[in-house]
Amino acid sequence: MTTTVPPTTEMTTPRWRGINHLALVTTDMDATVRFYHGTLGARLVATIGTPEFRHYFFEFGPQCTVAFFEYSGAAIEPFSKPAGVPAARAAQFDHLALNLPDEEALLELQQRLKSAGCGVTDIIDHGSVRSVYFTDSSGIALEASWWVLDATGRSADYGDQRLFADPNPVAALRELQATGNLNSVPRARLS
Repeated sequence: MTTTVPPTTEMTTPRWRGINHLALVTTDMDATVRFYHGTLGARLVATIGTPEFRHYFFEFGPQCTVAFFEYSGAAIEPFSKPAGVPAARAAQFDHLALNLPDEEALLELQQRLKSAGCGVTDIIDHGSVRSVYFTDSSGIALEASWWVLDATGRSADYGDQRLFADPNPVAALRELQATGNLNSVPRARLS
């Protein structure tokens, strides 16, 4: 059985326009600018600087940026891990996936990375998404993807097994599949 979210549920959600920015940390802002602006071609669009930190923003689409903090005099121990591989120090972050419009753009980025001497995987077919994986100059795991079957910008069809392929879904997804609504939501507190 296919269950689609009732229009009333979708009309009460915030009017999201994407990710304004994801804030990451670098220990070398110069190398970060050279990688993101130079290698990836993500235009540097804004900077903030104080005696305590730098904060630089790189554009990945209209109103969509990835930003980096570089802290002055702070002892930061960088680490790296490949995407999709568990690591004790990466409890809240695995990798950043960047969106591309089509297979041709994915192949062009893969070649651009190779031409810049960066390691990059072959194209991985995940079904509804195809991707390549690589790391930035700080060791942050990155993915570039395009939606073969775009799940965004339309009503959710929780019964579409091409998009909802977990054979043992969590209780929240089972609730959405059954009624289009969640029975409860967790509380979260500021740290």
